[in-house]
Amino acid sequence: MSTGVIILIVIAAVVVVLGAAVLALRTRGAQGSRGLKRRFGPEYERAVARHDGDVKAAERELAQRVERHGGLRERPLEPVELERFEARWTAAQERFVDSPKEAVDEADRLLADVAQARGFPDGAQYEEQLSALSVHHADHVQGYRHVHRVAHARVGGGQEGGGPGTEEMREAMIEARDLFEDLTSPVERHRRASREPHESRGDTDGHRGHLPWTFSGRHAKGS
Repeated sequence: MSTGVIILIVIAAVVVVLGAAVLALRTRGAQGSRGLKRRFGPEYERAVARHDGDVKAAERELAQRVERHGGLRERPLEPVELERFEARWTAAQERFVDSPKEAVDEADRLLADVAQARGFPDGAQYEEQLSALSVHHADHVQGYRHVHRVAHARVGGGQEGGGPGTEEMREAMIEARDLFEDLTSPVERHRRASREPHESRGDTDGHRGHLPWTFSGRHAKGS
């Protein structure tokens, strides 16, 4: 076999190998995107928006969150803990009628305490706790982000007053309740839900009936 033929064979082999490598990288990237979208759901879109539409930057951030917190194992709440947390939440909801800001402040503290009790980072490390929650409770982590922002904002009358008004505080409480219910439900339900596509999860699956909250009858002051 001549030297020229050997060179051509080597070149052909290199081309084949490179082509296979490129195809593998593209496939892995597509699977990674689908995996992140499936895992994070609405949080994926929020990450893309925070990065001004830069999908790669958003996916790097989300992948880093999974790397840091994906191995976290939530511990179930003891019955006495669950009872105490639910009593605090009920009291916060009732307090909203007369003192919306105090209720929002308590909801913010309560989510941090429940998350810590479940094995997430300490509530004093808000950003790290939020990051970990986004990996395991992506559907409702926005509730914590919203109520925390409102709790630490200057109280006003909405846009004109320079701070959150009663309606925004009410919305923050409702979103916070969704995460609270998620955190205080059995661990096994989250494991099943995490394996399901977001589109197939029913709304009733994440909401238990023992924590109703409506504003029929009496209304919060300032609403």
